[in-house]
Amino acid sequence: MITVHHLEKSRSHRILWLLEELKLEYELKIYKRNPETNLAPEELKKVHPLGKSPVVSVDDMVFAESGAIIENLVDQYGNGKLKPAEGSPDFLRYRYWMHAAEGSLMPVLLLKLIFTKTETAPPWFLRPITKAVSRKVHDSYINPTLKGMLDYMDSELGKSQWIAGEEFSAADVQMGYGVEAICSKSETVQNYPAIRKYFERLKAREAFQIAIEKGGPSLPL
Repeated sequence: MITVHHLEKSRSHRILWLLEELKLEYELKIYKRNPETNLAPEELKKVHPLGKSPVVSVDDMVFAESGAIIENLVDQYGNGKLKPAEGSPDFLRYRYWMHAAEGSLMPVLLLKLIFTKTETAPPWFLRPITKAVSRKVHDSYINPTLKGMLDYMDSELGKSQWIAGEEFSAADVQMGYGVEAICSKSETVQNYPAIRKYFERLKAREAFQIAIEKGGPSLPL
């Protein structure tokens, strides 16, 4: 039996979405964020030592990390679905985006979120300092890095309907959270029509919508 330990408003929406795409039965356990810290509750550490989500248990085995979970589920239950043929050009794109989602896209999105919050978090008399530091980091690293990533994504999505080719795959599920975060800020994607249209296709999928009905919205970060 597959059990999904799902933290509200988190990246574990991906796992519910994937399972719905695969039409697999699963048990859903929903965890609420700590209202003071907005972090995962301590009880998740009883499932996995890091206390993070998503976490999936299959019988006596526990899997963590979105990419690892998705690859394990697709390999074990996919029967050839949601994964291009190994050795094909689409498979190379598939593998790249499965890793780029968390290795390249999400780190810069998290940095942008953290440094933006630091501008208003301290007492008022410190905000000019934190805002100046934040702007410096945005201008020197965050904004150019994010722009480079978005330029590349938009270019790749101009070549095919889905991120790894003409067929929807698990790489689209893995990329979906970051793309949704990007598209939630209209000013970020106003110059990226392929990314905007891509997200419209993602959220129109029935499995995406069912995952939200069962687990709630995936955002905020």
